[in-house]
Amino acid sequence: MSATEASESTDTRGTRRTITGTVTSNAMDKTVVVSVIRRIRDRRFHKFVTRRVKYKAHDEHNGCAVGDVVEIMESRPMSKTKRWRVFRTVSKAEQINVKEMLP
Repeated sequence: MSATEASESTDTRGTRRTITGTVTSNAMDKTVVVSVIRRIRDRRFHKFVTRRVKYKAHDEHNGCAVGDVVEIMESRPMSKTKRWRVFRTVSKAEQINVKEMLP
């Protein structure tokens, strides 16, 4: 068995896409909505256009809050619309204490 055959047999699932985005909703149980913003160049006018896509991702421990920057990874279908899972949290959202802001 050569080195290339050994590496192919150990990783049978293949490479999975990972995307970084911002959590926009965590109202559902074990599910978060992640908004991913991409800037692409328009083919005709050569201007940069902002594209937004929302993904529903599985959050096993309900640890994500709105505003967190997370990395999501492709996974098996978990429901009708969930095809991603939260891989890791890149940065947490800053918590604002409302009581301190009131007079």
